[in-house]
Amino acid sequence: MLEHLTLHGPATSASLARALGLNTGSTSYHLRELARYGFVEETDGQSAAPSQARPRERWWRAVPGDRRFPPRSRQSPEMRQVMDELNHYAYAADLELFERLQREADDGDPWADAFPYSRGTIRLTLPELREFFEEYIALLNRYKRPESETPPDARTLLTRFLAFPAPTAREADPS
Repeated sequence: MLEHLTLHGPATSASLARALGLNTGSTSYHLRELARYGFVEETDGQSAAPSQARPRERWWRAVPGDRRFPPRSRQSPEMRQVMDELNHYAYAADLELFERLQREADDGDPWADAFPYSRGTIRLTLPELREFFEEYIALLNRYKRPESETPPDARTLLTRFLAFPAPTAREADPS
């Protein structure tokens, strides 16, 4: 639901149910739970096409922002299991979406080149890695702005930052 709201904009529980093949009771419940934890919020529905917005409907949108969870060292075994599963599906979905959209990009579209990525290595201490990550988040935040100040030709960009220690020789070859 969160991915759908992020990619497609505001929706009602009924339109989410139709799009995701769920029942409205389930989507309503989960939207309230997501709102309780700050992942989604009610909106006026004005972002929807005028023909779609009805005065008594509850419209929801994904709250833009930096989603962070407790570091692994502060997670219970149960939370680690949930986070591992969540990350597995989220990373796979992000990569599949990136690859599909990149493949389907129309060469005549100026946004066809809007798939930057980088893979590299740097050598950092743990405190430097923490500082590096905070600088990355600060850079993202520097470009965030309210919808009212967003130019009409701007598009939502999905971002994901991954950094992890390269395996040691022992970890790379467990034999």
